[in-house]
Amino acid sequence: MEPAGMVAPLLVVSGDGFSGWLALNDTIMGGRSSGVCRIGPEGLVLEADVVEQGGGFVSCRSPLFSPPLNLGAYRALQLELRGDGRRYKLAVACADGVAGLTELIPGGLRWVAEFDTSISNPDQPPQLVEIPFAQLRASVRARPLNLPLRFDPAKITRLQVLHSKFGDNGQLNTGFRAGPLQLALVAVRAVP
Repeated sequence: MEPAGMVAPLLVVSGDGFSGWLALNDTIMGGRSSGVCRIGPEGLVLEADVVEQGGGFVSCRSPLFSPPLNLGAYRALQLELRGDGRRYKLAVACADGVAGLTELIPGGLRWVAEFDTSISNPDQPPQLVEIPFAQLRASVRARPLNLPLRFDPAKITRLQVLHSKFGDNGQLNTGFRAGPLQLALVAVRAVP
């Protein structure tokens, strides 16, 4: 039993809960990268061949959460994963009270943060990456927005994991590498 006032971590998705996550790659804007999202023994697996010219990104994204996830009692998202040494981004979409601004903007407003992965050894436990909500930056199509917007963890409508040639600051991602990649996302938790 949790002490009064304490919030336990919340499992957002794991295992076959990832069914319905789909690939969204740079081909939507004329790029040539190819990536697929599949359910593996450990959860969601992004397998891709990234081509930098003409785009330079691959991703897996969740279906829309309806109703939105209310993670207002939490401070961060924790990703349990098996990586390949690349630098990835987490993108979070939220329902907003600004006349639907999130979905009116072409490409949508996303809250993003970069994270590094280590090269996973199957004999070791998965890597844990924590992304505090305070680190998320408002962005549209890999371009940061300098508007007085606040992330609302009580209205999360979609999660997405990307490998992109652009980082969360709009500059080139120093951990970007074209070519084949594989990222296994074992679980996503909300943590206090």
